[in-house]
Amino acid sequence: MALKIRLRRMGAKKQPSYRVVVAEARSPRDGRFVESIGHYNPLTNPKTVVIDQERTKFWLAKGARPTDTVAKLLKWAGYAPAEAGVASAESAATEAEPAEGGEAQGE
Repeated sequence: MALKIRLRRMGAKKQPSYRVVVAEARSPRDGRFVESIGHYNPLTNPKTVVIDQERTKFWLAKGARPTDTVAKLLKWAGYAPAEAGVASAESAATEAEPAEGGEAQGE
């Protein structure tokens, strides 16, 4: 059973808010989930991100993988451990940029 930490859309039409949930990878976006561990509201100023860090640590230790968007929210909320996948995504992006620049300089 592969678990993902992802967003579940809530709210009315054109009034989105999201819950951060742990769900099976095969379940639909707004379908069945294992546990709700936080919420995100992009319409407030500033944006509201509330995530239970203890439960997030628990699920990451169990093997749950956050989606790219949730990884960014974890970083924005001030919780970005290496196992959340945020550091690896950033390092991959920075490694790709110098390689492209190095090829352009060699030509």
